[in-house]
Amino acid sequence: MGDPPDPSPNDADTGDPLPSEPTVTLAWKTVVKRVVFVVVSGLAIYLVLPRVTEVFASLPRLSTLNWIWFIAALAAEMAHFGCDFALQRLALRTRGWFAVITAQLAGNAITNILPAGDAAGAAVQYRMLAASGIATDTAVGGLTAFSLLGIGGLLALPIFTLPAILFGAPVSSGLADAAFIGIGGFVLFTGFGVFVLATDRPLAWLGRLMQRLHNRLARRRRPLEGLDLRLLLERDTIRSVLGRKWRDAVLLSAGRLAFDYLCLLAALRATGSHPRPSLVLLAFAVSGVIGLVPITPGGLGIIEATLSAMLVLAGVSVGHALLATLAYRMASYWLPLMAGPLAYLLFRRRYRTTTAPG
Repeated sequence: MGDPPDPSPNDADTGDPLPSEPTVTLAWKTVVKRVVFVVVSGLAIYLVLPRVTEVFASLPRLSTLNWIWFIAALAAEMAHFGCDFALQRLALRTRGWFAVITAQLAGNAITNILPAGDAAGAAVQYRMLAASGIATDTAVGGLTAFSLLGIGGLLALPIFTLPAILFGAPVSSGLADAAFIGIGGFVLFTGFGVFVLATDRPLAWLGRLMQRLHNRLARRRRPLEGLDLRLLLERDTIRSVLGRKWRDAVLLSAGRLAFDYLCLLAALRATGSHPRPSLVLLAFAVSGVIGLVPITPGGLGIIEATLSAMLVLAGVSVGHALLATLAYRMASYWLPLMAGPLAYLLFRRRYRTTTAPG
């Protein structure tokens, strides 16, 4: 009866404001980064808005496409994603297809719909692969190798356009200059790739960054530790695996680009246009390199404006360039985007029932 009341938790905490400070600082950093990204994206979209509006204004004209060629474009894009899945399966060193395909489609959808969605898409794909039984270090290392192979192949593409620039039909100075910039980018990327394979510091830094990102996003789970060391081990393993299967990796990397290019070429044929394939390849390479800059989700707006403009420089009429760009983006962006939620639901259904008894 005479015992004093227990001090309330609020009384004990009022004198120590320190725990709340890091949270406030982190929130402000996040807000500033997102505001900067939104402003930059808004300016980029504003600059290309007239061309984007013209592209989407061609939507009613999709009915005028030659449907045989449009189906060929869809088939080529499906083959492109097939090479994507096979290359990722090779990098992850797994024999299964279901988890690789569904995780890639779901992660691709997140990446292509959210502002700055690369990190969120990679996190979703990483979690799905981990839930399917693929080890954490294998998933991170495999996705890193897959990303580097994809970027390297895209940056290498302008090199194959050199014959068209030097010995082929007359090429506009804009296309030629952009292609040479892409070649310079490939040289820099190659040097970076050799640096990563030959030294430990860049990959160890990436591992620590991924570890902090994972621990921040998945606070309720056991935190990752030593991911930088495991990434180095994975790098050595992937290097030895690709050393034995380098022909498969090169063939799949080339195939994914070739089928994507064939999708664009078939979309152009579907409009009734018959441009020189070498000039279309040049326009495809330039727009692909520009699309690597993550200004908008999935390059939305930027790729439409860039690709249609590059096709006009390649000799395609404005109307056909706009319609072909819209048809190509339907096959390469919008349809895979719509497949993402379905892939995620199928994944959840399969692995929920598989793990439920345990």
